[in-house]
Amino acid sequence: MKRVAYFAYGTGAYLFFVGCLLYSIGFVGGFGVPKTIDSGVPGPLGAALAINVALLSLFAVQHSGMARRGFKRMITKLVPQEMERSTYVLATCSVLAALFVYWEPMPTVIWEVESVVGAVALQALSLLGWAIVALATINIDHFDLFGMRQTWFATIGKQYRDLGFRTPGLYKWMRHPIQTGFLIAFWATPTMTYGHLLFAGMCTGYIFFAVKVLEERDLLREHPERYQAYMDQVGGFVPKTLAAAPVEEPAHH
Repeated sequence: MKRVAYFAYGTGAYLFFVGCLLYSIGFVGGFGVPKTIDSGVPGPLGAALAINVALLSLFAVQHSGMARRGFKRMITKLVPQEMERSTYVLATCSVLAALFVYWEPMPTVIWEVESVVGAVALQALSLLGWAIVALATINIDHFDLFGMRQTWFATIGKQYRDLGFRTPGLYKWMRHPIQTGFLIAFWATPTMTYGHLLFAGMCTGYIFFAVKVLEERDLLREHPERYQAYMDQVGGFVPKTLAAAPVEEPAHH
């Protein structure tokens, strides 16, 4: 029965993630979903700004707070270790779902690309950003990143082993390809509104803070020599040079 619970919990959290990811693409891109970043009847600008800042701040606090080692130790007193990552995914997606539901439109246009070719090119560039995100998760083991590997091992009674510090695929060229993909996806838009600018701007600030202040500090503490060498060889969000040879050994997630 316990093994069935592991499988159901991990699978449910993962499917919730897939749904949120697909909705995010339409929400940011402005297509294919019931509510997008600019759809709906706008209310007072000040109220919309306050609500949207609060929603984005809640996501930042949850996403980084639950990733801290101290929080992980605390949460595993409430749920089995095998379910910790799936619980993190479930909480993240719950906050994202709340953001989609309660986001207030701020549709005043700052700039708009009127050329059909230019608009299509920017939409394609945004989709390329999402594709980079997906590829980068596959590079570092997609199912481990989103908790399915952990719960699957528990389901079949196999001991889970952390994948450790590796640099496969895109990680040979840049240290943070997932975040690079998000930045491209958020900023490549043919129509920039107040709401889209707030979303992209706050997400960008959060990404740089989370990477530089939290993630890389933790990685340097855990792998001081290897990660420092990796930083010296490989660019953070873009390759150091287009002609640079990819690093062979020593990804992280």
